[in-house]
Amino acid sequence: RLPSSATLRALSQPAMALLTDLLNLDLTDSTEKIIAEYIWIGGSGMDLRSKARTLPGPVTDPSKLPKWNYDGSSTGQAPGEDSEVILYPQAIFKDPFRKGNNILVMCDCYTPAGVPIPTNKRYNAAKIFSNPDVAKEEPWYGIEQEYTLLQKDINWPLGWPVGGFPGPQGPYYCSIGADKSFGRDIVDSHYKACLFAGVNISGINGEVMPGQVKHRYNTGHSYFLYLGELLSV
Repeated sequence: RLPSSATLRALSQPAMALLTDLLNLDLTDSTEKIIAEYIWIGGSGMDLRSKARTLPGPVTDPSKLPKWNYDGSSTGQAPGEDSEVILYPQAIFKDPFRKGNNILVMCDCYTPAGVPIPTNKRYNAAKIFSNPDVAKEEPWYGIEQEYTLLQKDINWPLGWPVGGFPGPQGPYYCSIGADKSFGRDIVDSHYKACLFAGVNISGINGEVMPGQVKHRYNTGHSYFLYLGELLSV
């Protein structure tokens, strides 16, 4: 006789509880070692890639982090016969997922000879924004990011009837209420995770379409490269 669904659920609960405990495990009580998640932009110029490594202790300065490598032929950034790409750490953020002293590390990418690969747009941008004629202007930088939340398992915006369309725009912009502001829990979680990580996010609001959200990032007199790192992370 097969076990009942209630029995299966009861059996799975201890395993799920253990998984949650492990995900929330605080390493600071047991080791000085930290996890650094190295992040970079992949071959399409739109995708993000990452891999994690263990470091002997907390790090706050990107220049103190070791360079690392990866197989660029698997990300569309190098040929198979010469696939090594080197990661240069450029910015550090606190890890809102692992918490503790663990960090997220935004990197750009170079050949083993130190030549920036074609998808490394940061290299030329750094030369422009470090030019004294540009730096003396003390420009202010800000950027907006908009995205649309999709319903789980189907490619359809959150808050839209499946296979149908919402009512005319008007009620959704900067809206409140469960029948107008959809996915607020996800949006708020993202907002708090950004602030925890040290991402200089200046605000959010619902947009004119159900499921559409706008985030604003601002670096003030800071340099533009950092704004790109904020947006990527």
